[in-house]
Amino acid sequence: MASPRILLCGDVLGRLGQLFKRVSSVNKSAGPFDALLCVGQFFPDSPERLEEFVDYVEGRSQIPLPTYFIGDYGVGAAKVLLAASKNHANAGFKMDGLKICENLYWLKGSGKFKLQGLSVAYMSGRQSVDGQLGAYSQDDVDALRALAEEPGIVDILLTNEWPSGITNRATIDDMPSGISDSSGSDPTVAELVAEIKPRYHIAGTKGIFYAREPYVNVDAVHVTRFLGLASVGNKDKQKFLHAISPTPASSMSSSEISVKPSNTTLSPYTYVGQTTDAKEPGKRDSDSISDSQYWRYDVSQKRHKSGAGEGDKLCFKFLSSGSCLRGEKCNFRHDMEAREQYRRGVCFDFLNKGKCERGPDCSFKHSLQGEGESHTQRSSRSKECWFCLSSPNLESHLIVSIGGNYYCALAKGPLVPDHVLIIPIEHSPNTLSPPQEYDIELKRFQNSIRMYHKKQKKEVVFFEWISKRGTHANLQAIPVPSSRANALQSIFSLAAEKLGFKFKTLTSHNSADGRETLRAEFDSKQSLFYVELPDGAVLSHKVEENEAFPAQFGRERLKYCSLANMAGSGGFTEHGRSC
Repeated sequence: MASPRILLCGDVLGRLGQLFKRVSSVNKSAGPFDALLCVGQFFPDSPERLEEFVDYVEGRSQIPLPTYFIGDYGVGAAKVLLAASKNHANAGFKMDGLKICENLYWLKGSGKFKLQGLSVAYMSGRQSVDGQLGAYSQDDVDALRALAEEPGIVDILLTNEWPSGITNRATIDDMPSGISDSSGSDPTVAELVAEIKPRYHIAGTKGIFYAREPYVNVDAVHVTRFLGLASVGNKDKQKFLHAISPTPASSMSSSEISVKPSNTTLSPYTYVGQTTDAKEPGKRDSDSISDSQYWRYDVSQKRHKSGAGEGDKLCFKFLSSGSCLRGEKCNFRHDMEAREQYRRGVCFDFLNKGKCERGPDCSFKHSLQGEGESHTQRSSRSKECWFCLSSPNLESHLIVSIGGNYYCALAKGPLVPDHVLIIPIEHSPNTLSPPQEYDIELKRFQNSIRMYHKKQKKEVVFFEWISKRGTHANLQAIPVPSSRANALQSIFSLAAEKLGFKFKTLTSHNSADGRETLRAEFDSKQSLFYVELPDGAVLSHKVEENEAFPAQFGRERLKYCSLANMAGSGGFTEHGRSC
């Protein structure tokens, strides 16, 4: 299979007519090419070029091939990008680009995606200067570091600015004039590229073309090639368009990936003797990273210096992407309620620490979304919620049955076949707050699920984690073998003791009375976990304010005791991300 053919471009500065005329010519003579990747400032640098730019954005002029850009600043950027962000088609996490128009995609923030088999990572924006538009945030940096911890080699890394120190150990004769100018160079980019170790690093902003000799990476067998590209239409006629055709690292053999050209140098980021820039970073030492920042992106197997209290902190990787490769071994919490708040634009620091040191300079929300809102606000929130029937994010193919007040759906991350959720149709944070008459339908769903599994010699466990930060409730229903049902209460009770609390048994042999008692005692200002066991026992635990209660407690109990794996198969199932 032929390797992908990719065109790379420096600062466009809104000169789309000139760029795409050149791209069409190159595509005809040396193509076809699969995509165009643009670094540096993409939007116009003066109002005079805005009309030409808008012609392409609004479809009056055609873009010849899929084009991706990261330079999200310049004249007209705010209006165009805000419209793209509000487009329902761009809702959710789209690391492969928000669509601006046909064949034009904005790589927002930071991320990693597959392009023609190539692993492409990027960080959009520049260093922040007086809060200017198009500046990357610390969260963008942390998220990219988290993605860098994932297995596999990044084929292409896109940044707007050059990494500081890129000319260390390079051949002086190959350096163009002006390359030593500190403008357009960023020490943070240098730190990131030293950690990510891409095969190709592409940058713009300096306005000059520079192809550095390949250099070796620390703790990696492959080399990195750096390309700095000039701006479109530059007066010195330096190269602004460059073509590459790399074979994806994922399909290369170890011997192929470790090939080093004869002109390969040592890494510029481990250079000790530099004197040109006092702020120039070398290879980042893990000991130099402050504890207050390291936990934000840690998904590695490194241990933290503090050694305590880590389980109370949220896993940034899980919140930003919905998954964490470390899974159960991760030192930080995988909290779905917090993830949904994060998806709604709530500040990560606010979710994790209850405050944000950036204050008014932070571009994220410093309040939980969904609490104390008006009907109009709740309606707006429901459009963003994964579980609201009116939401464009709803995965309707998972729905099994819809009633008047509740619906039943397959779990997106099932522990066993037939793991389902009973979900309020109204945007409610729990199943105990809705009017009591709603319970009639809820119990019908529960009884139908019990009867279905009874024929398969299984019993059903129902549990709900109610967080005071909760958004949309879901009562989980998981089948277990009838032969093991009697052991469930002991399993949950022992697990509770290990965490330092005891369950309150509300009733026995009458689950209906158990829910009524639970409803009567429920305080919506306090978090609660409860489980309805097959024998009718209802175990509940009110979670204190500072208590480190694992949000996945119910799932983990069934998973660890192997009941889930023994539940057998059959019936409906759907595999996907965790609920």
